[in-house]
Amino acid sequence: MIGSTRQVAVYAYGAPADLRKGFDGLTALVTQGLRRDPLSGDLYVFANRTRKRAKVLLWDGTGLCIYAKRLERGRFACLWRDDGTKTLRLTLSELQLFLEGSALVGRVPLSPAPFVLTAVRRTQNSLGTPARA
Repeated sequence: MIGSTRQVAVYAYGAPADLRKGFDGLTALVTQGLRRDPLSGDLYVFANRTRKRAKVLLWDGTGLCIYAKRLERGRFACLWRDDGTKTLRLTLSELQLFLEGSALVGRVPLSPAPFVLTAVRRTQNSLGTPARA
């Protein structure tokens, strides 16, 4: 697994990528497709159309690194959506699952919806005194 001692973000390119690209080609996808700075130290994930190969681009502080993986069986999870979004943000745990070949089924909210306090309406009871609803 790609290790880091600082907080990093993981951005997945939301379209099939030509993984014959090297440092310059993947850097161009990051700057033009994701609108991000490839030298920020964040991780950028790319998968090809068949989802058998994936690459991760990373600036480690001294130079660009490319990590490549080819699955012998199965496919990587699909990083692109039909809604046209070009960027998918992942956590490091999701990246690890992705690189292990697990099927990411999407994010499931683990917390309930935020509680919203509504205004308390005061009414009068049958005696004409204020009562709480």
